[in-house]
Amino acid sequence: MEQPLFPLSTVLFPYGRMHLQIFEQRYLDLVKNCMRNDSKFGVVLIREGLEIDEKSHAKSNLSSIGTLARIVDWDQLPNGLLGITIQGGERFFLLDSWKQENGLVLGNINIFQSDTSAPMRKEWAPLLDVFHRIKQHPHVKRMNLDIDEEDAWQVGFILSQLLPIVEIDKHELLGLKDIEELMEKLEKMLSEMSGEKQ
Repeated sequence: MEQPLFPLSTVLFPYGRMHLQIFEQRYLDLVKNCMRNDSKFGVVLIREGLEIDEKSHAKSNLSSIGTLARIVDWDQLPNGLLGITIQGGERFFLLDSWKQENGLVLGNINIFQSDTSAPMRKEWAPLLDVFHRIKQHPHVKRMNLDIDEEDAWQVGFILSQLLPIVEIDKHELLGLKDIEELMEKLEKMLSEMSGEKQ
């Protein structure tokens, strides 16, 4: 499946939300098209550097796993730029990518086939407690997240999105197929974070 791509220096997770400022013409056109047709675009992590080298093949700089995004809100920012809020949907594998003349990156993708619904378990209650604390933060409140707290995948993905984890580790979490492994890694990361403060 061919999909327009939006390379970023951060990872978008399913159910997660992210605010973007749009100023380059290629992305303004992309946003207009998505809003007109209610279509999606793919968000992929730039693995090296801050921007894709115009002379290099796009695939070499992009991560192999990304997330489809849809625009859920938009506004004109005080600085005059277009601001949009995107929400993560299905995960995908990036098979190949190339650039159009206007610089927009397109890619062939396969939707990531994996269970994305699982009941929360009692042993994961501490992770849910962390989510409850995080969602009280004003920045998180402004995201208007709508999360089913009884779905472990949703809780796990949102924690992965919001916790201060380095992007390469977030990318690893994004690619996990097993909910137990995701929750176990999040528990370990939280333990390490709290340990650093002791």
